[in-house]
Amino acid sequence: MAANFMPPPATVHQAVQPLAFLLGTWRGQGEGRFPTISPFAYSEELNFSHSPNKKPIITYSSKTWKLNTNQPMHAESGYWRPQIDGTIEVVIAQSTGLAEVQKGTFDAEQRIVKLKSALVGNASKVKQITRVFKVGNEELSYVVEMATNLNDLQPHLEASLKKI
Repeated sequence: MAANFMPPPATVHQAVQPLAFLLGTWRGQGEGRFPTISPFAYSEELNFSHSPNKKPIITYSSKTWKLNTNQPMHAESGYWRPQIDGTIEVVIAQSTGLAEVQKGTFDAEQRIVKLKSALVGNASKVKQITRVFKVGNEELSYVVEMATNLNDLQPHLEASLKKI
């Protein structure tokens, strides 16, 4: 009688485990503002995924659309590389052509990730971007701050999303 082969259960890489609370798909709404634009509201879907038993990488993607018309607005994707010491490196490519390299920290107990741009590429006006993600009460919220050649670092985007 042949034995049935069962693959081992999927596991999350040791470096990714502290950020497992992010994994999955999140949907919700946000608001954007900046001194040089009119305020706007949007819907968003964020996805954080990880291939078990592979490298310590989280794949990230975001897409947004206008609330009232469902017209696509913005998309970005990239990779998050958490380290065992609580630091993290993030690379994001935006649909606008802008590329970000961010470095930061995470606190698994507080369920918070803080990122600050080390490099903003292909951007004539954007000088710095920070992102803070927090999960609590079954909700993922974030704030993105931005500085340009004309404006100091200040809030640009804020959203609250629920896991679907």
